[in-house]
Amino acid sequence: MLRRLYDWTMSLASRKSAEVWLAVIAFVESSVFLVPADVLFLPMALAKPERSYRYALIAAVASVLGGIAGWALGYYAYETVARPILEFYGKLEAFEQMKAYVTYETILLLLVTSGLAHLPPIKIVTILSGVIHVNLGLFIVSAIVARGARFLFLAWLLRRYGEPIRDFIEKRLGQIVGIGAAAVIVLYLAYRYLAH
Repeated sequence: MLRRLYDWTMSLASRKSAEVWLAVIAFVESSVFLVPADVLFLPMALAKPERSYRYALIAAVASVLGGIAGWALGYYAYETVARPILEFYGKLEAFEQMKAYVTYETILLLLVTSGLAHLPPIKIVTILSGVIHVNLGLFIVSAIVARGARFLFLAWLLRRYGEPIRDFIEKRLGQIVGIGAAAVIVLYLAYRYLAH
């Protein structure tokens, strides 16, 4: 099923309505969908490099709006809507474990790491933010910074290096950004340890 979803998402890049689909995929990825918007963003930006920043802006704005929807699901409809979604994707147990240990400060850190590197998946963090009642304004600012940085960085890479960077992005960028996100977490933990 996942492969079919991936292939279907990739096929959207060649359509005239690709920008609309990019916005839709970026929106639903942040709250309910499994396939990341990068799958659609990358081929679109490679096909039309002169529009890569436009595509990045579309993806970032839609992703932030989708994040707000995920926050609202967690805040207003966890039991009736969000919980069944998490169960469907097999993420409920991980979500419940995270919910038991997360604090207000760590959720903001998770918003940044998930927005940049999908670590943990963005939909889990947006729903969790609503469940633990993270301030919506702070949530929006964090989402804008993280998602905007991710898509603008990808756009810059694609404009600068074109097709040769695609293989690197698809295979290695997640690891590099993941290492960067892990470094941010370690710095935060070290700061917390030294502050006490």
